[in-house]
Amino acid sequence: MQAMIHGGFGDPRDVLHLGDAVTPEIGDRDVLVRVQAIGIAKGDWLIARGLPYIARPSYGVRRPKYGIAGLEFAGVVEAVGSGVSILQKGDEVFGWGNEAMAEFVAVPEARLAPKPAGATFEQAAAIPTSGFAALQAMRDRSEVTAGHRVLVIGASGGVGTFAVQIAKALGAVVTGVCSTRNVDLVRSLGADHVVDYTREEIGGRYDVIVDIAGNRSIPSLRRILEPHGTLVIVGGSGGPMTMGFGRTIRAMLLSPFVGQRLRSLISKPNHDDLVELGDLVGSGRVTPVVGATYPLEEAAAAIDRVGTGRSSGKTIVTI
Repeated sequence: MQAMIHGGFGDPRDVLHLGDAVTPEIGDRDVLVRVQAIGIAKGDWLIARGLPYIARPSYGVRRPKYGIAGLEFAGVVEAVGSGVSILQKGDEVFGWGNEAMAEFVAVPEARLAPKPAGATFEQAAAIPTSGFAALQAMRDRSEVTAGHRVLVIGASGGVGTFAVQIAKALGAVVTGVCSTRNVDLVRSLGADHVVDYTREEIGGRYDVIVDIAGNRSIPSLRRILEPHGTLVIVGGSGGPMTMGFGRTIRAMLLSPFVGQRLRSLISKPNHDDLVELGDLVGSGRVTPVVGATYPLEEAAAAIDRVGTGRSSGKTIVTI
């Protein structure tokens, strides 16, 4: 099979190349999926580069732990193990798993869910990684309920486009922050207010702030957060050793001493949330935003696009 081989750490265009790989075998509880589309997340860029350095034990210390790139996908079930109880050959599915950027991927049945009704394979592949982060940030870490004033910083990106829509689905009044070129996009997602950060400062006070891969200081965010509000930091930017973790750690250390809740998010993929995300999309309450698509042979360029912050919505690789 054709796959995007991950041979080392560095610029994605230097360390990723299209090549031949062995079609994976499946165990009793595994499903073999013929991949149609792969979602690209910031994590793909971080793994390609081996960043931050403190995360190398999970990526691979000297060389990549996994020889094929890719973390999320959608496709058609090709074969199932003897212990698989629900899915069968021909089912259209989406899910998460390592080495997904290939013509075939093998994952446990619990990492898959039926493709949402009416969604394309490209839209379905956009859901898992960014959807998990957005859902868990809004529902679990922020505990958003109807009437909450929610600020989403980074509203036009992969996680942000889901976060705006999920917050609206929970009944919140949502303000999205983005650049000029994405104002119409964020407004189309249902945001009640949109702030173009290139032209204006963020005003008002908020019950919840979700800062996605931002670089604003903790004091500046606390000034626009209600006295008993919640700040959730999703990702971040910084040096290669810790990147956004430095800001996150400072927030967590400060949180016990102030009235505001300052929280981090490390999303946890799980089957129940995958199904919930599928239901949100299938019901029309959330629509995945596909900003750009690339063929498999140009996957390195797609990953570079996402990692360097030039993308809106989700970038997808198709097979």
